[in-house]
Amino acid sequence: MGYKLAGFEHLGGVEIDPEVADVYKTNHNPKYLFVQDIRDFANRLDFPEDLYNLDILDGSPPCSSFSMAGNREKDWGKTKVFREGQAEQRLDDLFFDYIRLAKKLQPKVVIAENVKGLIQGNAKAYVHRIKKEFEAAGYKVQLFLLNAASMGVPQKRERVFFICQRNDLNFPKLKLEFSEDAILFGDICEIENGEKIIGKMFELWKKILPSDNDLGQACLRETGKQNYFGSKLLSKTQVAKTIIASNSSPLLHMDKPYFINKNEVCKIGSFPLDYNFKKIEPKYLIGMSVPPVMTAQVATEIYNQWFNKTA
Repeated sequence: MGYKLAGFEHLGGVEIDPEVADVYKTNHNPKYLFVQDIRDFANRLDFPEDLYNLDILDGSPPCSSFSMAGNREKDWGKTKVFREGQAEQRLDDLFFDYIRLAKKLQPKVVIAENVKGLIQGNAKAYVHRIKKEFEAAGYKVQLFLLNAASMGVPQKRERVFFICQRNDLNFPKLKLEFSEDAILFGDICEIENGEKIIGKMFELWKKILPSDNDLGQACLRETGKQNYFGSKLLSKTQVAKTIIASNSSPLLHMDKPYFINKNEVCKIGSFPLDYNFKKIEPKYLIGMSVPPVMTAQVATEIYNQWFNKTA
C-alpha cells in the first residue's frame, strides 16, 4: 500500500498466513500472490519473468524473535507455533532465506524491515551476519533506524531498515532524514467511543496519574503487583504509542474509560478507514505492518535520490 502511495507499480507478494493473504488479495488485487513459506518460495525454479530485475524487493522477515517485548534469546534457534501462518517454524533464520531470494531475483534495490531490537544487545551479531550475507549476494548495505512519528505517521514506531543497492548500479549513499511535524493523538481522536473499560481494569484506570504510560504503573502503586504494563495509555497531547499485535497490549484513552476504536487504530497505523480486514482483528494486522505512510516516505526518497536521477 505504501508503494502505491509513492507512485510505484506493485506486482505482488509472498505470505504464509492464508487469512492475511486473503485480506491482501481483497484490498490490493495483486498480479502475483504466493501463499507459502518464504523458504519454499525461495526454492522455486519457476519465478515469473517480471519478478527478475525488479526496481525494489521489499520484505519484513517475521521479527517476533527479536522484539524487546518477547523472549528474544530464549527463542533463538527454536521452532514454535507463531501467529504467522499458525504453523510450527523457526523465525530467526528467515532473514537469510529472504536474502537467498534476493540473490536469485537480483532486484536493483532490496529493503528489509525489522524491529529495533535487532540492533540491540546480543542480536547485533545477527546484524553483522545479515550485512555479510547481503554483500555476498552482490549488494551494498545501508542501515537506518527510523521513527514513523517523524515521517507523517501519528504513532511512535521505531523500525530498522536495511536498504541495499545492487553493486553494479553505483548509486550515491542514500540519505534519509525526516522531520515531519508530530501528529498528536488528540488530532485523530474520534467522537464515537470504542469498547468501555470495565472490571478491574476500570478500577485501575480511575487511579491513573497524568504521568503514567500504562495501567501497570497504577497497578503497582495500588496493589504492589507488576501487571497490566502492556495496557498503554494514550494522551491527546502526545503522539500515540506503538501498536502491538498482541491481544495483551490494548490501547486505552487516558481521558475517558474506553479502549480506542477501530477508526482510531486505522489512523494511528496510517491505514485507510475503509480497509477491509475481513476476519482479522485490525489491531493485529496493523500491529504487524509497516505503516503505509512510512513505507511511502522511504520509497519516495529512493525514487528521488536513485531512480529519478538515472531515468
